[in-house]
Amino acid sequence: IVDRLDFVEDFDPATGLFDIVTYEHAVRLWTIVLEISVMMAQFPSKEIARLSYDYRTLGLGYANVGGLLMSSGMSYDSDEGRAITAALSAIMTGVCYATSAEMAKELGTFPGHKPNAQHMLRVIRNHRRAAHGERANYEKVATPPVPLDHKAIGACAEGFRALSAHAKAAWDTALRLGEQHGYRNAQATVIAPTGTIGLVMDCDT
Repeated sequence: IVDRLDFVEDFDPATGLFDIVTYEHAVRLWTIVLEISVMMAQFPSKEIARLSYDYRTLGLGYANVGGLLMSSGMSYDSDEGRAITAALSAIMTGVCYATSAEMAKELGTFPGHKPNAQHMLRVIRNHRRAAHGERANYEKVATPPVPLDHKAIGACAEGFRALSAHAKAAWDTALRLGEQHGYRNAQATVIAPTGTIGLVMDCDT
């Protein structure tokens, strides 16, 4: 859960400090947990099981980001709110892929990696460009992605401004390690509709 109780140390909206180090640690830890769970999961069909083993897809995500924004005094539908959410997403996914590359170094890449290696690196490079806020030079995309708005993050409370540098660093590392070792997982993150489980987790949004 992306929640003030989990990752924010100060409840003053003007000075609330988002604990990026703890957030990144949680992402790394849960990436490893989900990787382990691939071999322990039960699947509804043989085809889904085979694809899961061949590509070792993970689904790390977050919930309650709206609660974080509201308790920090930001509108959900604002430049700042979108930028903070994008930065949290970028950090989560970048750290996931960096962790996946570290696991690939020790355990090997996913079975379907070799024929997809260059395509994966192209996707990672495009994500890195978006995390750096670039608006051009994307590789083989019909519609360029929306780049991270570092200017909007800079206009947020001081405790959130470091998200910019961490988002860039996460994707720099994900690309560097992926070039060296490949990746253990073809997919790392997904944002799921947490309507029911969000109630169990005591989410505000």
